[in-house]
Parts: sequence; structure tokens; C-alpha cells
Amino acid sequence: MPDLVLVTGGSGFVGAHCIIALLEAGYDVRTTIRTPARAADVRSQLKAGGIDDPGDRLSFAVTDLLSDDGWADAVAGCRFVLHVASPFPAFMPRDPDELIRPAREGALRVLRASLDAGVERVVLTSSFAAIGYGHAPTDRAFTEEDWTELDSGRPVTAYVQSKTLAERAAWDFVADARSKGGALELATVNPVGVLGPVLGPDLSSSVELVRLVAEGRLPRLPDASFGLVDVRDVAALHLLAMTRPEAAGERFLAIAGEVMSAPELALVIRGHLGEQAGQRVATKLMPSWVLKAAAPFSSRVRDSLPELGTVRRASSEKAIRVLGWSPRTREEAIIATVDTLPTYRSHR
Repeated sequence: MPDLVLVTGGSGFVGAHCIIALLEAGYDVRTTIRTPARAADVRSQLKAGGIDDPGDRLSFAVTDLLSDDGWADAVAGCRFVLHVASPFPAFMPRDPDELIRPAREGALRVLRASLDAGVERVVLTSSFAAIGYGHAPTDRAFTEEDWTELDSGRPVTAYVQSKTLAERAAWDFVADARSKGGALELATVNPVGVLGPVLGPDLSSSVELVRLVAEGRLPRLPDASFGLVDVRDVAALHLLAMTRPEAAGERFLAIAGEVMSAPELALVIRGHLGEQAGQRVATKLMPSWVLKAAAPFSSRVRDSLPELGTVRRASSEKAIRVLGWSPRTREEAIIATVDTLPTYRSHR
């Protein structure tokens, strides 16, 4: 019988791509959803990703990150768990605990249930948010040795707090369990901004940025730089972290090449769409004073102010060296995103 793998958050962008990668690799998959109605969303995304009917190789479990109900049944019989589910809203909440509690408590519920069920290894989808924030400005590339500094006095968003605290809690839980004789292994994948083929209508914040630029919704661009990685390569890295013996107890940062500025991203989009479609794609920066003037009227703008002009470099050298991971280029990730947005599907 094929090994059974639990993927939490299967209706999400990364979760759906992880399910596709697992099914294509020959695994059976169980995925968690918050309501039974979300099963149709998962199946729809799998179909968009090339899997028309997984049959009985795909099953569902209804769970909630803030409740113990259902987790024992979800992990029963699973050899591996990919814990992808974690809240990432378009707008940061007033109360950071709205993100911190489900991220941290959800990770601990998954790990506790996995330990009790005899799961071999859990791969936690963490983030660069748990690595590169709260630090003094630096030109060096961040690596898996770095941790976001929540007590430095530098501003960090609720999302950054949630990812950092959840991953810290996960490592502490596994260390304590292993000190008591438990055999559960943990690895984490820490991606930067995730782009790539869009499978459904719910867009991640990174994909939403590409959509806004491609559709000419941004007359000027923020002075922002970001790392990028293709979602298919994030899924592939999850499978490597799940199966390779040397991945146990390790973190793996996922980025394709160097960071990219917003104008550089826009130039890739403009070049791909061609002159006529790309005329509306802005490539000039918005003056910082405009954003600062708008900050009192928009929480989203206020949250972005500390990022203006900030460049956080990162390195995937470890994933490439240890696991043989080979990511697509940034440009490939951007183009795949544009081509699968509803507006541009005809360009494929």
C-alpha cells in the first residue's frame, strides 16, 4: 500500500500544490479542511493542476487549528504530515493573537496528534518571516541559522510574530518529546514570497501583487524588494524534507536567486505581456511621502511603511547543497503566475 500523507490546509495555495506533488509521486493523501464544503475547492484546484480525479487516493478530514476535535482521526495511519495550514490574511488584524493563536496552537495540535499516532516526520511550512525580521539593516544574506528578533524594538507585523512563535514552539515541542523517548522528527520549509501557477480564485498576497501590477491597478510602485520562489518548487522542497534522512531536524530556506525590486518585477511582467498589454504596467516608484501621507487612513499602508527601501537578502544554499533542490528562476515564477491569472489564461 502507498504511504499515506496528511496535508493540512489543502485548499490553500501551497497546500494544493503539495497535494498535487504527493499524488504525482505515488502517495495517498488525506487533507484537512475547515468545512466539508471546502472539499469541492480542493478538487477544483487539483483539476486545474492536472489531476482530474484522484479517486480514493484523496480523502478529507474536517479540523480547526483552534480545536482538538478531529486531529487524532486526521493523522491516523499517516506516515508523514505536511503542516501547511496557517492564517495569512490580506490585512493585519488589530489584535496579533488573531494570527498568533491559530498558528502556534495549531502547530502544537498537529505535532501532539502526530506524536501520539506514531507519525515518522512532520514538515512544517514556516516562512522567511521567522528568519529575517527584527534585525538591524545588513547586506549579508540571511540563512537558516538566523531567527527573527521579536524583542529588538524594531516593528514586526502580527504575521511575522505568528510564524516565528509557531516555529519556535514546534522545535521546542519536538525537542521535549525526543528527550522523553519520542521518535517524532521535524523539518521546516521557510519560503519567501510564493508565486507560480494559480489554481483557484483565492489569491495569496504575493500573487495579488502580481495581479495588481499586471492589470495596471498600481500607477506607481512601492519602493520595496522581496525574495520570490515558485510554489511548485516549494512543494518539491516539502517532499525532499519529508523523505530525505538528512533533512530531519533541519530548516530549509526557499528562495530563487536574489531579491527583486518592484520595478524589476514589473519589467518582467511588461516584457512577457508584450508592448500593447504591457503599456499599462507601471515601472516607476511612488514617492515615499505619498505613502506616508496616506498612512493615517490605511492600516495596509501603515504596515508597509517600515518595509520601504528595505532589502532583505536570503540564501537557499543549504537546500541546494543538502537536498539537491533545484528551483526555477524568479522570472519563470512570475510568468507562470501571470499566465494563470483569470485575466491572462489565454496567454498560456
